[in-house]
Amino acid sequence: MMMHDADADLDLIRGRRVAVIGYGSQGHAHALNLRDSGVDVRVGLRPGGRSWATAQRDGFEPLDPAAAAEWGDVIMMLAPDLEQPKLFREQIAPHLAPGQMLLFAHGFAIRYGWITPPEGVDVAMVAPKAPGHRVREVFVEGAGTPALVAVHADCSGQARALALAYAKALGCTRAGVIETTFAEETETDLFGEQAVLCGGVSALIKAGFETLVEAGYQPEVAYFECLHELKLIVDLIYRGGLSFMRYSVSDTAEHGDYTAGPRIVTDETRRNMKAILADIQSGAYAERWKLEHEQGLTWFKAERERQRDHTIEQVGARLRAGMPFLEPAKVPDEHPTATP
Repeated sequence: MMMHDADADLDLIRGRRVAVIGYGSQGHAHALNLRDSGVDVRVGLRPGGRSWATAQRDGFEPLDPAAAAEWGDVIMMLAPDLEQPKLFREQIAPHLAPGQMLLFAHGFAIRYGWITPPEGVDVAMVAPKAPGHRVREVFVEGAGTPALVAVHADCSGQARALALAYAKALGCTRAGVIETTFAEETETDLFGEQAVLCGGVSALIKAGFETLVEAGYQPEVAYFECLHELKLIVDLIYRGGLSFMRYSVSDTAEHGDYTAGPRIVTDETRRNMKAILADIQSGAYAERWKLEHEQGLTWFKAERERQRDHTIEQVGARLRAGMPFLEPAKVPDEHPTATP
């Protein structure tokens, strides 16, 4: 069942002090949207960190995470997944008491047992289904992004209602909120990112580009066909599903969809998808990612640089520079792996 504005009482969250821990993509969106909805918000950050000055420019007076947790009735954990356990153990947990609520925007740390909240504390999740910058942009436009809500511990009897109120303050109930569990949100989110939205799409784009270039076609033409036009197709799917996309493209493109798609996503592809999901469900993926983090992210950082050097990235940067109406974006030279 989809829940909307009428299903949430904004006054519930307006009557609480909300500490937002972290000020990255999601953190800045949550803090700003909450404040604009009339909620008393403080931002918890590592003093001197890169986000401290940003939060100040946005009109907040940041606190260190421990002070923010002590101040807040509701503590929203928006630090990166692998930073959360240490941050929670050292700075948040000592200041939690019965009657407070601990919120998450992703179920990762709870699902895999990396955080164990104390007794008497409500634990819930409000997970917008969009990157943080989009959560903020859509809110400012007067709309909202869908979200998932889950309750892990309801000690007060109000956890669900308060989570819905928080979602309303973010603007999410304008679009619709679905109730779920921490496990379902975590497992589907990781699978979607890996098999489709990030891993699957990135690999498909590069493979198509490389196939055309290796066959002797111009890299610029290959870029337009395999990357640039993807947005046009996704926009159609976003608005009306696969059927609307097929209705909007040519009969030739629709025919190619039906005939070539199954040759790309084969039975072997589906077996690999099931193996990816099994790794997520068992916790094997989470443990590998945790180990990579503990070893200094050496492979991860090297792979990030290698991928940034791919020919499609170089060609794309040149082409986008000639299309200022796209508002071309560039990854900063120093691409940090976030800490709060």
